[in-house]
This record gives sequence, structure tokens and C-alpha cells, in this order.
Amino acid sequence: DTVARLGHAAGIIGGVGADDFGRCVLDRLQADGVDSRNVAQMAHMATAVAFVTYFDDGSRKFIYHIDNTPAVLGDLTDAAAVRDPAFFHVMGCSLMANDAFRARIFDTLAFFHAHGAKISFDPNIRPELLGERSLGELVEPLLAKCSVLLPGVTELAMLGGAEEVEENVRRAFAAWPLEVIVLKRGKQGCTVFTRTGQIDAPAFPVEEVDPTGAGDCFDAGFLCGLLEGKPLAECARTAAAAGALNAAAFGPMEGRISPATVAEMLRGGQPA
Repeated sequence: DTVARLGHAAGIIGGVGADDFGRCVLDRLQADGVDSRNVAQMAHMATAVAFVTYFDDGSRKFIYHIDNTPAVLGDLTDAAAVRDPAFFHVMGCSLMANDAFRARIFDTLAFFHAHGAKISFDPNIRPELLGERSLGELVEPLLAKCSVLLPGVTELAMLGGAEEVEENVRRAFAAWPLEVIVLKRGKQGCTVFTRTGQIDAPAFPVEEVDPTGAGDCFDAGFLCGLLEGKPLAECARTAAAAGALNAAAFGPMEGRISPATVAEMLRGGQPA
């Protein structure tokens, strides 16, 4: 959704029920310009939901009702909608809900990769979904084709297995054909690693209202920067602006994100 709001062509693959929750989601996506031809509406099934609990110390807990819903039955039903794809982006928690769905995601990833798309991946680990499984066993087929990895510090450590960030970065580049690792550090900003160096970018200071969804908006901002041919440092700044705008509003999709508001953040202003 954020990619579309930032002015780029974007589509989503998934499924919703033929209920008010499903219509709400589709109406929002379509209003923001997202191609939703590959979102199936399934009668007699309820749309998946996730509840977020916020604690006084700033931590969160998620309660998911995803398995056995249309969310894990979505598929690429309209391949004609795919034309010269630039990126196929996967959010890690979608790989954790259902084994059959994960296999379908990998098949779809292979289709996009064969059609020229680069693969971007945000591990987005949710312990409530991961359970006792190791992260590596769930994501290895994806990482074998991944170009842009967008983890948090803990997620990178889970993938690399070491205590030091630099060692986990080294192991990741050695194991997979990554071009860029964008390490998200929350209020401390981010670090963009390539095979030849690194770039640090600060976060934008905003009054945080709700961090939910900010990381996903960050991902979108970074990918949009790549689509626009920006240097990596500018991609990181664009990503930080999108994430900050979303964190300043309550709700995972409610930040006032647009090319104009991001540009204003980048110029040093604060959107009203």
C-alpha cells in the first residue's frame, strides 16, 4: 500500500472473506491504487485478523487468527497482471502460518524471479507464529534468491547465528546472493551494508504513536528509492521518512505518507 501511495505500481497477492472486514481491506487498497486482482474473495470464510496488545514499556504482543482463513489460500490467479516486475517482496510472518501456503509463496517467488523480479525480504519475525521452528528452515529457499534483505538486529542474529552484527552480515553475504542488507535499528536509524562497505542513516525524530507497520513502510520507502535510481544513502533516508510518518499515527496503515510528505521530511520539515 505504501509503495502505491508513493507513486509506484504495486500489487498484492492474498485472500479475504466476503465479509465487511474483507471489503474494508479491499476498498482501502484499491483507493490507494494497489492492484488487487490477485486478492481472492472467498464466500463462507471469515477474513483473517490480527490483534495487537500494547504494553506500558512499549512492547507489543500479537494474537493471530490466520490459519484456515482465506489469507493462507491466496494464489497468483491472474499472471497476466504481472508485467515487468521489479521486486517481489515477502514478509516473513506470511511464511509461518501454514506449510502449504509457504510452499505456494516459494512457487510464486520462483515465477517472479524467472520473470526478472528481484526478491526483497523482511523477516518480520513474530514469535507467536514461529513457535519452536528455526527461522533458517523456513526461509532458506527464499534467501537463496534474495537480493535485498531488510532485517532488525535480532532477526539478523537469528539468521547469522553470531553475537556481533558485523559477523552476521559477513555470514549472510557468504551464504546468499544478497546485494544489500538494510539493518533496521528503530530509533537509532539504519545501516545499509553492501559487499564493499556500509552507510549509516539516522531516524527522523517524531512523536511515536504506534510502531505497528512502520517497518513495512520503511521497506516500501527503501524499495521505492531503488526504483527511482537513488543512491543507497537517499534510499535509506526515504525509508526512514516513510517509517517515521507511519509511526506518528495510530494504525498500521494510517501514516500520512505521500511523495509530498516524504519530500518535506527529507527537506527537514515536519508535515502538518
